Amino acid sequence: MTKTTADPLPPVARIPAAEIASYVDRMRAGERRAIATVITELERLSEAAPGLLQALQPHLGHALVVGFTGPPGAGKSTLVNAVIAHLRQHGRTVGVIAVDPSSPISGGAILGDRIRMTAALDDDGVFVRSLASRGYLGGLSPAAVRIIDALDGAGFDIVLLETVGTGQNEVDVAEVADIRVVIAAPGMGDDIQAMKSGLLEIADIIVVNKADRPGAEQTMQQLVGALSIRAMAAEKVPVLKTSALSGDGVPALVEAFDEIGTRVAADGAIKRRRRRARYLIARAAADIVAARIKSGGKEGLDPLADAVLSGTMTPDKAARRLLE
Repeated sequence: MTKTTADPLPPVARIPAAEIASYVDRMRAGERRAIATVITELERLSEAAPGLLQALQPHLGHALVVGFTGPPGAGKSTLVNAVIAHLRQHGRTVGVIAVDPSSPISGGAILGDRIRMTAALDDDGVFVRSLASRGYLGGLSPAAVRIIDALDGAGFDIVLLETVGTGQNEVDVAEVADIRVVIAAPGMGDDIQAMKSGLLEIADIIVVNKADRPGAEQTMQQLVGALSIRAMAAEKVPVLKTSALSGDGVPALVEAFDEIGTRVAADGAIKRRRRRARYLIARAAADIVAARIKSGGKEGLDPLADAVLSGTMTPDKAARRLLE
C-alpha cells in the first residue's frame, strides 16, 4: 500500500540494516542484550522491524505459546511465576510476555508483573518482557505477536503470554496462543458469571487458583457446570486446582498443556502462525477504520448521524458511506 503524507513514519531504527543478520545470530546464541534490542525494535515497529521479521522467518515455529487469562485478582502473575519455576527445574527455556493495562490518558503502563515473577531473576533460561496493552480491549496489542516471534526465533522452548485481565472481552488470546489457560479463584462469583459469556468458550484448560482458600471446590463445580454452554460441550476441558504460592497443582497444569501441545504441534507450525497473521491483519484493518473515523471528526459524522436519525439511511449504509 502506498503511504500518504498523513501516515506516521516508523521510528528510526537502533539496528542498522547491515547488522540485522548479526543481531539474529546473537539472539539465537542467547545474548540477552541482542534479544532485548530486537524486541524493542519490533515493539516500536521501527524501520528495522520488517527486516528483522524477515530474517527471523527461518527460525520460527519451534516455541509452544501458552496464554494465561482471567479476571483481575485470580493470581495470574503468581501462577505464571510458579509455572516458570517448574519448567526451569526440567531444563526448559521460557520466554514471558506480561501485558499490563495502559493509562487511557497517558498511554503508559506500570508494567508491574515482573515484581511477582521472581523465578525469572538472574536466570539466563528465562526472558521476561512487560508490554503495555495500548488500549486494546481484547487484552493484547499487536506488538505481542511480534514479540512472540522474537522469543520463538531466539530459541525459547515455551512462550508464556499473560494478558491484562479485564474480563470476558479479553479473547484476543484465542487467536494468538496455541493453548489458552483461563484462571479463576474462589470467591469470584460475579466474575465467573461474566466469564461464561466469553472466556470459558475459548479455554483449553481451566484453573482454579488459590485452591487453599475456602470455596475452591464450589468454584470448580461452578466452572464445570458453566462449560456446558460451550458450542462443543462434549469436548473435554480439564478443570484443575492450583496454589501458586505453594506450587501445588502446578506440575499437573504443565502436564496438561504439554499433552495439548503435542496435539497442537501435529497441526504444523504454519497453521499456528497463520492464525496469528490473521489476527494481525484484522487488527490493522480495525486500526485503519478507527483512524479514518477519527480523522473525519464531527463534521464527517454529524450529517450521517442526522440521516440515520431521520430514517433516510441505515447505520450499516452510513458506515459504508463513511468508509468510502
